[in-house]
Amino acid sequence: MESVGELGESGVLGRVLARMGEARAAVVGPGDDCAVLRVRGDAVVTTDTMIEGPDFRLAWHDGFELGWKLAATNLSDVAAMGAVPTALTLALAVPHDTPVALLERVAEGLDAACRVLAPGCGVIGGDLGRAPVVTAAVTAIGELEGRAPVLRSGARPGDVVAYAGELGLAGLGLSLLFSEAADADGTAHDRTIAELWARHPEVLAAQLAPAPPIPLGPIAARAGACAMMDVSDSLSIDADRLARASGVRVRLETERLEGAFGAQQGVRVPVDAMLTGGEDHGLLAVFPADVELPVGFAAIGSVHEGDGVRLDAAALEPRGWDPYTVRPPGS
Repeated sequence: MESVGELGESGVLGRVLARMGEARAAVVGPGDDCAVLRVRGDAVVTTDTMIEGPDFRLAWHDGFELGWKLAATNLSDVAAMGAVPTALTLALAVPHDTPVALLERVAEGLDAACRVLAPGCGVIGGDLGRAPVVTAAVTAIGELEGRAPVLRSGARPGDVVAYAGELGLAGLGLSLLFSEAADADGTAHDRTIAELWARHPEVLAAQLAPAPPIPLGPIAARAGACAMMDVSDSLSIDADRLARASGVRVRLETERLEGAFGAQQGVRVPVDAMLTGGEDHGLLAVFPADVELPVGFAAIGSVHEGDGVRLDAAALEPRGWDPYTVRPPGS
């Protein structure tokens, strides 16, 4: 099996680019010093980095799943601004002995995620480099089509808090991986991955290859969403961020959460998992009370004067993923 060191940068680029389609908005794609992109109105830009160890384990991720997740996690940020994703760039640094086949699968996963989640979006360029562990940085670009961006700061007392996407499944998937696909010291292994996929496909897919509701971002914006954000670190953390940005109190309701998300794809999801799981990449949106929620969104709470987040009447401590304070086992 050829490694990137054996093939060299030009050879690797040729193999990788052959597995990715074009972005519809690209005037000039990969091959020049810069790509050229045509956008309508203002553009949104976001960047996310994933590093082998704290962010993913190759023992658990097939290259295709890794590429899919790299795309999905960035596309959801674009959607959360109310924008339509148009293009991605990928910077990928890997060890000298990394099989070229792994990079090809990453490219295939990126391309598939774009085609399924955001048709017309594609990779328009990037960079290859060398690093001690696999390190990827994706930049996503989207267009607002003449609309104003939907910020975190637009929530007002009396508004309705709603959510679209899966909630808590990804966290359950990560817990399952650490409990059944890791050694006693937390080091990831691949000995039971196939068995786990056979027994728990819903939660593993939510963790390893999430499918955020990307089209619902622009739909929410057109419907009148006044605040919105991607839920990546956990519902409790991101609801608190939205509350702080808007200068309001967000109240989440147990009954609404259980009614809308207590059972997902046949999996029972406890409320605590919904609040603290992280990596769901769904859309947390706030709408004026007189706006009909778009199909796909479920009301989960309300906005009030004050600050912070409440679960029913009780104060809620934000808990979830923080790369600087959370250290997964074996990392």
